[in-house]
Amino acid sequence: MNIYSRALNIEFDYNGVKQIITPALIRDEQHTFLIDCGYPGFISNIDRALNQEGTSLSSLTGLILTHHDLDHVGSLAEIKRRFPHIRIIAHEQEAHYIEGKRTAPRLQQALDSLNHLPIQEQPAAKEFIRVLESLESAPVDQTVQDQEQLPWCQGMKIIHTPGHTPGHISIYLEASRTLIAGDAVVIEANGELGIANPQYTLDLAEAVRSVQRLIDYEIDTLICYHGGIFSGEVRPALQRLLRSYTLQ
Repeated sequence: MNIYSRALNIEFDYNGVKQIITPALIRDEQHTFLIDCGYPGFISNIDRALNQEGTSLSSLTGLILTHHDLDHVGSLAEIKRRFPHIRIIAHEQEAHYIEGKRTAPRLQQALDSLNHLPIQEQPAAKEFIRVLESLESAPVDQTVQDQEQLPWCQGMKIIHTPGHTPGHISIYLEASRTLIAGDAVVIEANGELGIANPQYTLDLAEAVRSVQRLIDYEIDTLICYHGGIFSGEVRPALQRLLRSYTLQ
């Protein structure tokens, strides 16, 4: 059975600045999975990217969410409404936030920091809070735990990589030695790996420990949600990233 994974580069303008996010596609002859689904209103962007790979949202078996951040789950509720057959999968810690049963850590972080910001920065922060509060919840069909092996596509191993958020996960495909990192690591402008927005990471020390966990895996292809496919040897790059934090 053939299996392949793809990085879906989705370009868009945000306040006049071109940005790119990279959801991932995992597919075999029977099943198709999307990893993360962009900002609110991105359903057409996602479907166009899938069409270029010869598939579509209507053909998805499942949608795996690495974590509950606006740019990763924004279009989830709309996708689930239009295509209720799609199986929504997330870590058990993150499911509470995705389903709206608890205040999301990112929203709580923004609320807690609001009064500590300079006056001139508060309007933008309040608008960000408004957007987070308006994010629509959706049901999670299946929760997963660390080291759980999902049976589709020759096996998709869940790696709990907390730090950025408590229930952040990455997905490892042993058959192709591919890691879909979510925001566990990102590719910086200089081509090196980094921690995603360390100033906003909910637990930076835990995020660094998550990078250490990834070193244990044989990775030929690394797909980052911010940065796309990493060019270079993955393990030495992860080791360089770890050293940069031990020296701080």
